[in-house]
Amino acid sequence: MSTEQTETVRPTATMTGRAATRAFREGGAHEGTGRASAARVSALARDVLARIHEVIREHDVTYPEYQAVKQWLIEVGEAGEWPLFLDVFAESVVEQVHNARREGTKGSILGPYYLPGQRALPARCTLPMRADEPGLPLIVEGQVRGLDGEPIAGAVLDLWQADAHGYYSGFVPEIPDGNLRGVITTGADGRFEIRTIQPAPYEIPKDGPTGKLLSAAEWHAWRPAHLHLIVRGRGYRNIITQLYFEGGSWLDDDVASATKPELVLAPKPDAWGVQRVTYDFVLDPA
Repeated sequence: MSTEQTETVRPTATMTGRAATRAFREGGAHEGTGRASAARVSALARDVLARIHEVIREHDVTYPEYQAVKQWLIEVGEAGEWPLFLDVFAESVVEQVHNARREGTKGSILGPYYLPGQRALPARCTLPMRADEPGLPLIVEGQVRGLDGEPIAGAVLDLWQADAHGYYSGFVPEIPDGNLRGVITTGADGRFEIRTIQPAPYEIPKDGPTGKLLSAAEWHAWRPAHLHLIVRGRGYRNIITQLYFEGGSWLDDDVASATKPELVLAPKPDAWGVQRVTYDFVLDPA
């Protein structure tokens, strides 16, 4: 794909924010949103506000700075960027707390690019892709099992990823819906073999208020290349995670602070020159 073509499909922050908001409202990725008690809401809200007050006092925040922050918050809402902003800058800590007592596979963030209801695929499959899909062919194989080592029959891997230019289907008009997305169901042995392409690193959209913050703070906007997965098994806790690639750019400096060494893949070429890697998922009991 030429540079000119790549530029024509670059997603804007508004496109990403609106699509992520719609996907979130359609729901289903996490274990549910639930309703907190009044005491819990009060405790969390009071503490968040107290921390904000501390920052204002500690840094002698001026009225012009306060008004600039207020305007920025309004712009984030108007642009629909709250899913993007929170998933990049807050979700990694929520994930760490949520999964702190797990013994199985490490978790990672869901991010803003999940779309429910993708194509059902068998245990050995190729992800839906364009006939001329660019990128290095990749095969990810492995097994889903419990902490006791027993395979989980009929485990489900909901997988989505960016393409070789760092773009996600559903967020860029030129990419067909469902491209490089699928819901894979294993057999009785819990095994899977998925043929896809290796994704590219990408920048989160910078043309909106989130990008304005990044620019003002002189922070970069890059995420390392990764595969997203939600792995489910009946009688087991779901795990939301990401798989990264050894030696990849931004692996040690992820804008979303979501990488973990246990989740880094090291693919090797097979006899046909296809990159291949084995990774097993271990689920905790429900």
